[in-house]
Amino acid sequence: MKRIDAVKAAVAVIIFNEQKQVLLQKRKDVGLWGIPSGHIEIGETVEQAAIREVKEETNVDITIKKLIGVYSDPDSQRFEYPSGEVVHFITSCFLAEISGGHLCCNEEESLEIKFFDVDDLPNNLLKMHPQWLKDALAQRELAFIR
Repeated sequence: MKRIDAVKAAVAVIIFNEQKQVLLQKRKDVGLWGIPSGHIEIGETVEQAAIREVKEETNVDITIKKLIGVYSDPDSQRFEYPSGEVVHFITSCFLAEISGGHLCCNEEESLEIKFFDVDDLPNNLLKMHPQWLKDALAQRELAFIR
């Protein structure tokens, strides 16, 4: 098994607009595009973390619609930060819709925020995110466990 320094709980939130485009952020820490996501803080529920992360990264308020899946496979959920730290994330991924606020890039966390057609995603997408999006597009009633 490849080196892992820590295991952390995380959330990811998939948001589609009316044109069925998906919201992505270009992360400041690694310069790659991805679904809004982040760590769960001590004392937070997964729902609270999802709402907070989206607000911090995009300035919009959301309503959680459903759980898409829980992702824990270390082969796909292993992330290396520029500092060299390697984290195995256990990620709860949600489908949500925007309920307020206005889309705005938080320059502390993101280089850019943009909606993309699901058939025309950027090439430099974080490796675990295409599976999350594929599962969201499957529109399955039950959550995936991967």
